[in-house]
Amino acid sequence: METLINDFSPGLFVVQIILLLGLIFLLVKFAWKPILNSLDERETGIQEALAAAERAKAEMQNLQADNDRMLQEARAEREAMLKEAREIKEKMIADSKEQAKIEGDKMIKQAQETIESEKKAAVAELKSQVAELSVSIAEKVIKEELSGKDKQLQLVEKMLGDIKLN
Repeated sequence: METLINDFSPGLFVVQIILLLGLIFLLVKFAWKPILNSLDERETGIQEALAAAERAKAEMQNLQADNDRMLQEARAEREAMLKEAREIKEKMIADSKEQAKIEGDKMIKQAQETIESEKKAAVAELKSQVAELSVSIAEKVIKEELSGKDKQLQLVEKMLGDIKLN
């Protein structure tokens, strides 16, 4: 250290100070502002990137919320459609049952009417046959009773007596 103090040259020291101050001046004049501007730009870029990341995060949360909402709406719509389909199915089944009942009642009524008309036709035919049989029997009985002339005269007189009484 002593050698340094002995070798000290004030002129050299002043020149070095002037050079140092000149260098600092040149750095401040030409390099300091670009360096600070570069740092400011970098800081601004980082802040913008962070803000963009926050916006993207918020947008993703909004999209996720929208997706969840749309999913809920789709589920609700699906449930409504299934419920409507079930109701339509039940209505169709009920309508089919009602239609089948109406058709069955109509067929039963028609069958009853057919049976009734056939029954009346059978009764009418039976009456007709009974009447023909009765006439045939009466004819045979009358022929048998009126086989003789005396019996015929008695019948005529009896009929004439009935007419006079009436």
